[in-house]
Amino acid sequence: MMRRVIAGVVTGLLVSGMALLGAGTASAHSSVVGSDPAAGAEIATGPERATVTFNEDLQTSFPSMTVTGPDGNLWSKGDPTVDGRTISVAVGELGPVGEYKIAYRVTSADGHPVSGKITFTLTQEGTGTPGPKANAKAGEDGDGGGFPLWIFIVGAVVLFGGGLAFALLGGRGKRRS
Repeated sequence: MMRRVIAGVVTGLLVSGMALLGAGTASAHSSVVGSDPAAGAEIATGPERATVTFNEDLQTSFPSMTVTGPDGNLWSKGDPTVDGRTISVAVGELGPVGEYKIAYRVTSADGHPVSGKITFTLTQEGTGTPGPKANAKAGEDGDGGGFPLWIFIVGAVVLFGGGLAFALLGGRGKRRS
């Protein structure tokens, strides 16, 4: 009897693990396929708009995109726009020579947020007027402070295993009179 229960639990855990591994490729998120300015580019003048292009269409819900200069100021102007696979924001004339960061956060077609940064270097001093200092949190690395995926996988396996054990053993230890 006990061997059957253990075999059932082990089989259930193996099936769950295989299902989760197989789902990995199906749950791929959008990925960047290009940007303007290009990642790592050295440019003499600022672009009219900074753009990031993805491999699939984006949702228009809650996009975020900023361009921050080496002086810590915002150089992007206004709100970002999403058009199909591309997010963009107005930039215009830049200022000090140095590294600029394009930070973006979009919602992929499958509903998952995707964020990242692309850097480029301005090689000639510009005459643009900076915006306010960038928010300190916006410049931090990371993915928004979420939980790692493995925590959810372990939790799902534990819950499934516990439910299976309860289903197999739940009423067998008690006898009704």
